[in-house]
Amino acid sequence: MNALDEDWEILLRLFPPGWEIEARRSGAVARLRGFDSVNEVLRALLLHVGCGYSLRETAVRAKAAGVAEVSDVTLLNRLRQAEGWLQHLCQELLKEGGVQWSGPRPRRRIRAVDATVIKEPGKTGSQWRLHYSLLLPELSCDFFAITATEGRDTGERLGRLPAAAGDLILADRGYSNPPGVASLARQGADVIVRLNTSTLPLFGPTGQRLSLLPKLRKIRAAGTIRQWPAWVHDQSRPIAGRLCAVRKTEQAIALAQRRITRREQKKHHQTKPETREYACYVLVFTTVPESEMSAAEVLEHYRFRWQIELMFKQLKSILAIGHLPQYDPQSSRAWLYGKILVALLTQKLVRLGSALSPWGYDLWQTTGAQPLA
Repeated sequence: MNALDEDWEILLRLFPPGWEIEARRSGAVARLRGFDSVNEVLRALLLHVGCGYSLRETAVRAKAAGVAEVSDVTLLNRLRQAEGWLQHLCQELLKEGGVQWSGPRPRRRIRAVDATVIKEPGKTGSQWRLHYSLLLPELSCDFFAITATEGRDTGERLGRLPAAAGDLILADRGYSNPPGVASLARQGADVIVRLNTSTLPLFGPTGQRLSLLPKLRKIRAAGTIRQWPAWVHDQSRPIAGRLCAVRKTEQAIALAQRRITRREQKKHHQTKPETREYACYVLVFTTVPESEMSAAEVLEHYRFRWQIELMFKQLKSILAIGHLPQYDPQSSRAWLYGKILVALLTQKLVRLGSALSPWGYDLWQTTGAQPLA
């Protein structure tokens, strides 16, 4: 067995149980056609997605490696068909890593919104911004858009997202602005968004600007939760909501302060003192009524979104490598799931690496023997 085949055999052990059965159940591999096994289908797809090769180059490399002899068109069709399969593998690996919904089944359709920049291969490769929405907890991509990274209407904004009445949108502070909140309100959707105090001013019932720091300074113990009525002023009408806040632990505060210091050193500018105070808290604005969701539940929903965000922060270095297929939404979504899968496998390999024996793999999985009690 050559080194490439050996590495692939080790990688296969990281896949969740039943991954081959799921390939047929999901319709990804109804017929093999040019492949000898489901194993080879996945290997060819990961060559394309994980290594950043074009479909044509992938076909050439797959043939040279003895994986499969197929055309780039066949690979594209396989990629389209594999969307559900790749999504399922991502979901299972996320569960293994502890990222899963812990409460009852959500009553609403919950969607986490994010965006990332992808660069095509080569020194002169174009950059694209990938905007997407993931349904939670199933981690299903229900919205997908690609824009340039510069120019008008290319940034992160909630107004880009088509929403339905009753949708609950979870977003980070990059989406924290009045037009975005107003856009969702007009569509009958609600939002839980991390507060950016610079871009999303909040107001009291009489129209006065909320003075946040005096309220926050009264929260002294870590884990203490408070909420206050708050309104976002849009051009058409005020939008009612709540500000929910929780004080971080001292360890989390120290970490946040170090990030601010590093940013100051990198950008050579002085941070405002109030910014350092705000860093002691997690501040979330929501339009969900208190009768439906307590402040603790609001923050718990955002916590789950933050788990997804942490995962994607780690993914972005991998997502930035490769050629985004712009053929159609289905192949693009499958490509995205493939990228997530590669990153999750990498994370799992790193996680297991600290516990693996010197020979480089899990002996019990390989031999079927039982570990010593």
